[in-house]
Amino acid sequence: MRSFPAQVIAAILAVLFSTAAVGEVAAVGEVAAVGEVAHRRQMYELYLEFPSYIHGGSVTPRWLDDGSSFWYAEGGPDQTVIYKVDPAAKSKEPLFDVAQVRAALVPLLGHEPPYRGLPFDDFSYADDGQAADFEVEGERFRLRLEDGSITRLPQPSAAVKDRVTPRLVRPPAFPGFPPVYELPSPDRRWFLTERGHDLWLRSTADGRAIPLTEDGTAQFDWKLQQDDMWNASRWSPDGARLATVKEDRRGVPREPVVHWLKTHPEVEWIPYTKAGEHLAQTELWVIDVLSKRKVRVETGEEADQYFHWLGWLPDGSEALFLAASRDFKRLRVMATDSRTGTSRQILEEKQPTFIKNLSINPDWTELFTMLPESRRFLWTSERDGWDHLYLYDLEGKLIRRLTHGEFPVLQVVRVDEEKDGGWVYFTAHAETRVYDTHLYRVALDGGPMQRLTEAKGQHQIVFSPSKAWFLDTHSHLDRPPRVELRTAAGELVMTLSEADVSGLDEIQWQPPEEFVVKAADGETDLWGVLWKPWDFDPAKKYPVIEHIYGGPFIAYTPRGFTGGSYRGTYPQALAQLGYITFMVDNRGTPERGKAFQDVVYKNFGRHEVPDHVAALKQLAAERPYMDLDRVGIFGGSWGAYMTMRAMLTAPDVYHAGVAVNGVYDFVDHGATGLEGYLGGMPQEGNLEAYDGGSSLKLAGNLEGELLLMHATSDVNATFSATMKMVDALIRADKSFDLIVLPEEDHHPKGHSHRYRLEAHRRFFEEHLQP
Repeated sequence: MRSFPAQVIAAILAVLFSTAAVGEVAAVGEVAAVGEVAHRRQMYELYLEFPSYIHGGSVTPRWLDDGSSFWYAEGGPDQTVIYKVDPAAKSKEPLFDVAQVRAALVPLLGHEPPYRGLPFDDFSYADDGQAADFEVEGERFRLRLEDGSITRLPQPSAAVKDRVTPRLVRPPAFPGFPPVYELPSPDRRWFLTERGHDLWLRSTADGRAIPLTEDGTAQFDWKLQQDDMWNASRWSPDGARLATVKEDRRGVPREPVVHWLKTHPEVEWIPYTKAGEHLAQTELWVIDVLSKRKVRVETGEEADQYFHWLGWLPDGSEALFLAASRDFKRLRVMATDSRTGTSRQILEEKQPTFIKNLSINPDWTELFTMLPESRRFLWTSERDGWDHLYLYDLEGKLIRRLTHGEFPVLQVVRVDEEKDGGWVYFTAHAETRVYDTHLYRVALDGGPMQRLTEAKGQHQIVFSPSKAWFLDTHSHLDRPPRVELRTAAGELVMTLSEADVSGLDEIQWQPPEEFVVKAADGETDLWGVLWKPWDFDPAKKYPVIEHIYGGPFIAYTPRGFTGGSYRGTYPQALAQLGYITFMVDNRGTPERGKAFQDVVYKNFGRHEVPDHVAALKQLAAERPYMDLDRVGIFGGSWGAYMTMRAMLTAPDVYHAGVAVNGVYDFVDHGATGLEGYLGGMPQEGNLEAYDGGSSLKLAGNLEGELLLMHATSDVNATFSATMKMVDALIRADKSFDLIVLPEEDHHPKGHSHRYRLEAHRRFFEEHLQP
């Protein structure tokens, strides 16, 4: 017999009693149907709160001076405990006596602290490690570790706090990018900051500000960090010089962002280079901090390039940077003389298609890893079709290749140049389960690589400063997170934390199903995830909804335990309304090797939907409970583009679609990251690649139900992109729905985000009728 959670029973009773109260008379079956709807709606709401049922399973280590021991807080605000871990002794002990601390605070606060655990989760050692300073209710206290006594500390003035704290320079330019904060010098005497259009220094001692540059203008200004997140200024090791940038946006087209909710709408103009248009020109400079002497860095004759400062050599003689061609077919590692600006090429990488571009693991700015102790570096290259590690000296001479095989290295995690001749620790997809992420190591002197992690799934690694230990946080779709402490050789020391997911019994959770199907070519394996309703009955027929992204920047399908990300939580919640939901990564996405991703080259927008259609039909062939007469699809950003492509190029397969914040014509998209996949700019003989991916000309193909949504302040996929799609649909005399989200950006937040989810729910319930 089916058992309902208490919340669900309450919701059903509320619906039934309200029906009786208005005097309605319904058949037993009709009343049951009303109860079923209320029940499913409640389960959907509970699953939207899925992360709240998961407790523990994460550790944020705060390393101590020995580089191996650390402390961390666990338990949340209601029962916080701080543990100290000594890996060498294999010990984990509470650092503070919770009851003693709480009792000692009562006379100082005038009341008992809230909850039951420690009233703080952060502290700093004082008096050479003999005391701990912490803050409670806005006041600072010192706890003597020897006897547990606590005294109140004088509160530093607001001016002192402000002087030694980096200030916010600029909020994030794009959703998902970090905000820009002042950059402290190595000795923390200064903060590098921006004022107006110039660079300034702000003293941490007395707050005085000193200009470093004085010639910046509104469209040609000095930058602490460029908005694209690539070019952050770098202090030299001795703090005497700065590697920085000046950006010339004169001539760059501008895109309007209209702030509609003002009494009189205001227009903000954002520099925005679309495919083939004039690109902002970046200049690299080295500034001597004392003399303010500026030296421009030689970057070559090529006009349109992307740059990224890598850092400085330990002696400060040279600063290193990456220079990528606009089409991302060429990437150079460069070194510049800090006194003259003269540059030399260390290494050049070329590809007939593109070099990593904006793919995530890693992106092109993370292909270089400096080995400062030996004046060597690691280079990650796909030159043989797979991302592998190569060891070079700073003259660009290849010393040796370190990894081999038909798998991609993902990221260098740590390099230890001292122990046993030196080790490189890195993550990779090197197993038969092609998306499992494990930690490996290989000797700098060469030899076979060693796998250091065990359980299937996703492993996230944090190394100790001593490089002797690492924390391994791992999970899988059916296994909640666990944090293990291991030696650098991979030996298990202890389990630190394991997520408590007993609360999931309340919502009768079942893990999703992992599947493997063939792509449209009939040969290539595609891996995906499928969710079912909590009360799944294989004898029933369920409408199907696909959550799609499909863009070449990221492998989007979740592979670890669902813990809060939209792409994992929402499809699972949606399934509880009576759907089968699924996700799958098509060819053209990263993390599967060069051949797998190169399918997208000059073919963007044309191979993805056939892959997803092939996956859908194979899933349904083995799962008769999937109703292919009721299929929906939704996505945001490139997922919105793919949703539209699915509705227009496979109208017999997809019957309802929701597209949020999309771009529907490639010449309407930002140049960075797109041009590389399409072979360059449209005027360089690549027009067919651009035209082939346009959905505007296909508007007449729409047969199913369509909902478009767009945020008016989106500067990633601009509002005008959806307006052009709207115009094309109107001209084709096609019916559709449109929702506008005022003053929201590429990732709607708060009430607007919730409204977006509810719009999905209402739309699919109306048109797919679960």
